[in-house]
Amino acid sequence: MSGHDLLVKQSVTLEDNRNPRELSLSTLGAGLFFFLTSSSLISFKMRLKEDLNPVLLFLFHLIVWVYSTVTFLPSYLLSWVSRGSEDFYGSEEERAQRPKASSVLGHPEGPYRAVSTVKTLLSSLHPGVDTLDKMFEYAAMRFPHRDCLGTREVVTEEDERQSNGKMFKKVVLGKYHWLSYKEALTAAIQLGRGLASLGQQPKTNIAIFCETRAEWLIAAQACFAYNFPLVTLYSTLGGPAIAHGLNEAQVTHIITSKELLENRLKAILPEVPRLQNIIVVDNTPTTWPDYPRGISICNMATVQKLGAQPEYAKFERKPPLSSDIAVIMYTSGSTGLPKGVMISHSNIIASITGMAERIPNLSEEDTYIGYLPLAHVLELCAELVCISHGCRIGYSSPQTLADQSTKIKKGSRGDTSVLQPTLMAAVPEIMDRIYKNVMMKVEEMNCFQRAIFIRAYNYKLEQLLKGRSTPLCDRFVFRKVRSLLGGRTRVLLSGGAPLSAATQRFMNVCLCCPVGQGYGLTETCGAGTICEYWDYSTGRVGGPLVCCEIKLKDWVEGGYRSTDKPHPRGEILIGGPNVTMGYYNCKAKNQEDFLVDENGQRWFYTGDIGEIHEDGCLQIIDRKKDLVKLQAGEYVSLGKMEAVLKNCPLVDNICVYANSDETYVIAFVVPNQKQLLTLAGQYAIRGTWEELCNSEAMEELVLKVISEAALAAQMERFEIPRKIRLIPEPWTPETGLVTDAFKLKRKELKTHFKDDIERMYGGKQP
Repeated sequence: MSGHDLLVKQSVTLEDNRNPRELSLSTLGAGLFFFLTSSSLISFKMRLKEDLNPVLLFLFHLIVWVYSTVTFLPSYLLSWVSRGSEDFYGSEEERAQRPKASSVLGHPEGPYRAVSTVKTLLSSLHPGVDTLDKMFEYAAMRFPHRDCLGTREVVTEEDERQSNGKMFKKVVLGKYHWLSYKEALTAAIQLGRGLASLGQQPKTNIAIFCETRAEWLIAAQACFAYNFPLVTLYSTLGGPAIAHGLNEAQVTHIITSKELLENRLKAILPEVPRLQNIIVVDNTPTTWPDYPRGISICNMATVQKLGAQPEYAKFERKPPLSSDIAVIMYTSGSTGLPKGVMISHSNIIASITGMAERIPNLSEEDTYIGYLPLAHVLELCAELVCISHGCRIGYSSPQTLADQSTKIKKGSRGDTSVLQPTLMAAVPEIMDRIYKNVMMKVEEMNCFQRAIFIRAYNYKLEQLLKGRSTPLCDRFVFRKVRSLLGGRTRVLLSGGAPLSAATQRFMNVCLCCPVGQGYGLTETCGAGTICEYWDYSTGRVGGPLVCCEIKLKDWVEGGYRSTDKPHPRGEILIGGPNVTMGYYNCKAKNQEDFLVDENGQRWFYTGDIGEIHEDGCLQIIDRKKDLVKLQAGEYVSLGKMEAVLKNCPLVDNICVYANSDETYVIAFVVPNQKQLLTLAGQYAIRGTWEELCNSEAMEELVLKVISEAALAAQMERFEIPRKIRLIPEPWTPETGLVTDAFKLKRKELKTHFKDDIERMYGGKQP
């Protein structure tokens, strides 16, 4: 079988009010891989290639017709009842086509604001609730007995031998145990008093270095209430980065877990001389031998008991001002040592105000699943949005999220199956994995099953674009896919990195819920833009939130100007009450990246390049730091190329590299194991996984496949990698090569693969 035999023809229909057109593309995958090929289209539909027997096709349409006929009268009556509200708001299809934002001054560069806040940006959810401690107290007053924070009990834990001989820990988890809002508030207040009794002072930094769990949020609320600025550190940071953050912030108290204390923190304690108190969130053990003198270690429960004692009950709490620092959030360090971003209470309140407005019907009936790092601004703000509306938050981890997750023992249930969340946040890396895994399952179906799935997919896609639901398809075709996330998910928020059009369409159709792709940065407290609930377009990140505004600044060197046609383009600037106070102890960087205008409003230079569509929605099209000028003068965008090539089923992850002194691009590819083994079998190439990845013959085959996929996606010849290196080990945050949000750490990758880079550019041999 040749490389061409791996490629299939597929029709991708693109719709635009101005110029409908149909393209025929060659793309990799068994008729199931589809990709966005035009960034200028506002709405489009992507259809999977159909190869269905005419009789089966007739039967499918007959069933749909019968179902539609039977349900017409109830549907008509319901629509008549709701017509009054639709006349006021418009149908979903009409609302999707309405302007989302407009230029306040009428200039193409902006600033652009949401149409509902053209005159004034919003900065709070409730009058007088301007700090995070007030917000939690307000929620506890409204929802005292409702579930707030939930944790699953561990029933059994055992080692299981894998096929490769390695031992892997598997768990069986029980039901969720919940703290009510009143109980969570009490736990936070007691912890705050206990920390104060241990010498923690208001406006003095305290650190948290812990996995995502209920104790993390309780500790955060304790710090917010007692005005202890909370220094957050990713649990996957290496020793030097951890020591850097703790020393720069002059931390004396830190909250952590038993595992992180023993495996990461203990080794660097001699490098952090100011550290005096370590609070461990786990209940056991209660004694800690073999630790340096001068450091006190105690359990979180012990500190809470201390805070509950009568002599500390009258401890005078000095609540924070809205302008006080709530969090110093250290970034993941994708470009070097992590930077601490100072975030005030008012910044976070404004941010969650903007985010909450984009989630329709948010209420105490919703359930959110928390598993992303709480040290990431997306997860922290998402959970605080839920707290502000009385939702319950059940905690999970990437290893226990679904029934098929790595730590879940076969036959037992993952967290989504038990919790059945209605709200969820995810980074594209996780959604891409779900998409590829399901698509591989579809490839393995028999002809009849596959044909029905594809026909149902295309039918539902057509209906979605018309603003219609498809309960029959949802129940009988997509129910199993939807059950991967518990079966009740109604809103999925994507952030942290660009989400491919293929994956977004898959989520919309198969998970039966809209995907709100958003854009924000730590420096803007996670707020910037989010797609509206009824906007099913892809490739865009929505209009500005009601808490902020967006401007475009010309970047002449890169060829992006606000006068560009058909859409204004330029570097994205975000302004508003959500823009943070700047970097901790980094005056020069603050002057470079932040600006205060004549009205006193703060702006942040994002370094991302965007274009504004006619309806006011933003599309991210480039990044200044990712643009490399080749020796011959061509500019290549590394991030844009990676986004295209990651959609190839053979590619699990990819890092594109370009040297300005060279004429071509190279790439490091983490291949999909199943796809690579299939390709090797077709060419009778044998060996272990490592041997296949080190095989020049396999490199040539993979290079040919991804080159043809790149050409099909209309990439320029000079953008396509000329040489690649296959990497057998996946890139995880633990490897130090990607961040917790799975963003590439280019500096670390360059150092790690230095010899391979020199070899591929004709230097020394490895």
